[in-house]
Amino acid sequence: MINFDLNRSQLTAVILIPSIFAIAFFSALSGQFNTDQLIAACLILSTLVLLATSVIPEHLSALIFMAAAMLLAIAPADVVFSGFTSTACWLIFSGLIIGIAINETGLAKRIANIFTGRLDRSYGSLIGGIVLLSILLGFLMPSSIGRAVLVIPIAMAMGTHCGFKEGSNGQIGVALAAAFGCHVPTFAILPANVPNMVLIGTAETMHNWTPMYAEYLLLHFPVLGLIKALLIIGAIMWLFPDTPTRSSKVVHSEPVSKQEYKLMGIMVVTLGFWLTDSFHHISAAWIGLAAVCILLMPKIGVVNQQSFQNKFNISSLIFVVGILGLGALINHSGIGESVGEQLNTWLPLSKDHPLLSYLSLSLTAFTTGMVATLPGVPAILTPFAEQMSDKSGFALEAVLMTQVLGFSTILFPFQSAPLMVGMQLAGVPLRHAAKLCFVITPLTILLLFPLDYLWWRLLGWL
Repeated sequence: MINFDLNRSQLTAVILIPSIFAIAFFSALSGQFNTDQLIAACLILSTLVLLATSVIPEHLSALIFMAAAMLLAIAPADVVFSGFTSTACWLIFSGLIIGIAINETGLAKRIANIFTGRLDRSYGSLIGGIVLLSILLGFLMPSSIGRAVLVIPIAMAMGTHCGFKEGSNGQIGVALAAAFGCHVPTFAILPANVPNMVLIGTAETMHNWTPMYAEYLLLHFPVLGLIKALLIIGAIMWLFPDTPTRSSKVVHSEPVSKQEYKLMGIMVVTLGFWLTDSFHHISAAWIGLAAVCILLMPKIGVVNQQSFQNKFNISSLIFVVGILGLGALINHSGIGESVGEQLNTWLPLSKDHPLLSYLSLSLTAFTTGMVATLPGVPAILTPFAEQMSDKSGFALEAVLMTQVLGFSTILFPFQSAPLMVGMQLAGVPLRHAAKLCFVITPLTILLLFPLDYLWWRLLGWL
């Protein structure tokens, strides 16, 4: 017998998706768009509902979107599958292989072990060290979920060595430091998170602009990376205070292997090219792809064919490609231009009030993330960037970069899959992550958004 019991997310999707079609075709909206635009809008909104409610896996939502778009013939294949030709797709691909290599060689565990015996001197050094380790891995492992899978078990073991019992403030604080450290500050590192990749892909596809690794890092890392990390550390210590007990256990490391040396050499060269891309103008995606070719090369690389076949996570790649195709469809159908004109009417954008325009754009991205989840922010807002640029007087690049402030500010943990996965791995209730979000988010908007505005003006972006 079939069980038709639905949970809250499933019930929400079952109600919203038919409602979207009903409103589109049987309301005043039907007279404002042609049939293809109405179908495209319904498909786009239905996909966003599936992503927001997570009733099915994200990659399946992306596949359904692409299949439906082709079957309904509302856009050509080069629009629907444009994500495959985007640099974002190949950055994700490169990041997944690099993550496999770091785990296969044991380099990531070695990096973590270096910190293990040095962080139990005080609660502040423990929480700060875990956050710092997580951020450093953001430069090496471009997958925030991959970083969480690596760091959280080690962090929880460190917490146990420090005498933190299950359910104690110390255990919760360690879990939050690892989960948030792996994800939130690394939005300031270009290839480190999926929303960053979606932004790169949509900006390149629709506006023929791709941010350089170094300029992106300089623009975002001082405030959204370093200062926000300090904010996270302070908030954890305030909300979940505790005192560690120093462990007498000494962590012994094996000698560095030939494979680790080889990987370190490849990563140093790769990171060097990434950081200097403003000089040589080679995209970070192609640098990463070249590194991956070496990592996969028989007898030369460090990832064998079996590991590649068994551990490569194609679902992340499909999800990003689908999101990029969704953004391209918004642009191709003309919906982006129409909605952009409405947004320009509603938003208080003005060339005479740059701070107001900056806050309006950033808060629009933040609000969009609460509804459409974080990767949906660039997919939805990028098609409207030109209209917003004209009205605000900001350069197109500055308008696009305000999205980073929005999707790096998380009010509800469900907006972020890496946070959800991280808390599950740690075995800590999600309400503690929500509590931390409710403290960090207002402080980010009230303190870091204005501080970032001053930093951008100093750099000449506004």
